[in-house]
Amino acid sequence: MSESDTPASTSARLNTGVAHNARVWNYWIGGKDNYEVDQQVGEHVAGMFPIIREIARADRWFLGRAVRFLAEERGIRQFLDIGTGLPTVDNTHEIAQRIAPESRIVYVDNDPIVLVHARTLLTSTPAGVTDYIDADVHDPDAILERAARTLDFDQPVAVMMLGILNFVLDVDKARDIARRVMAAMPAGSHLALTHPTFDSDLGGEGQIPAMKFWNENATPPITARSREDIASFFDGLTLLEPGLVSCSQWRAESGSPTPVPQFGAVAVKP
Repeated sequence: MSESDTPASTSARLNTGVAHNARVWNYWIGGKDNYEVDQQVGEHVAGMFPIIREIARADRWFLGRAVRFLAEERGIRQFLDIGTGLPTVDNTHEIAQRIAPESRIVYVDNDPIVLVHARTLLTSTPAGVTDYIDADVHDPDAILERAARTLDFDQPVAVMMLGILNFVLDVDKARDIARRVMAAMPAGSHLALTHPTFDSDLGGEGQIPAMKFWNENATPPITARSREDIASFFDGLTLLEPGLVSCSQWRAESGSPTPVPQFGAVAVKP
């Protein structure tokens, strides 16, 4: 981290009076890095849309399966994790470096409380590297410029965008961000992405009033999208099996988990 990225330099940005997604998400998955306002909003949203905790857990489990798949089966040794959220157990670098100690990981987030905890994310095997960038997904050029200090963009990279493009409210802008990031990656790179949906076949219609409440009482504002819009984030890439599915069911390790209204997929750049 640069001096401008240190926890002390960002403490003034931390607003504990308004619920924030990273902290509420942490609350939903059983973490301790949240405040009373996050718990209150989290409970209200969960009352409106009870499956939200299951969605949060399913998204986290998708991360673990995706990183293992990318490291073990696709041979990926570099990860760019945009919108990492608060550290919990089995973060991207821990999974990847357990499989391949030489893996290099760059985390990106712009939530000050995530920055406070960035040192947890910066642990690494001696053979590998981890770094943290304090940057906004709306500025992909800055992310790419700074990530290039750690990652070699001449070698394949796995771009992780889990539950992040839903905070880019304009679908064309979100599509452009995904396109610009992947355009900077070489052939053989991958995009792993999750995104909430309001599609009724996954029970997503209940997200609409819950997200309206969220946008009136918390930050940052969020949106759900259709399968078609989410699929467009993979334009120019080749979806890998099983394609774009509920993230709880993507390469599920056993049984047939209950689908949740959060799509997930992994694609490769030809």
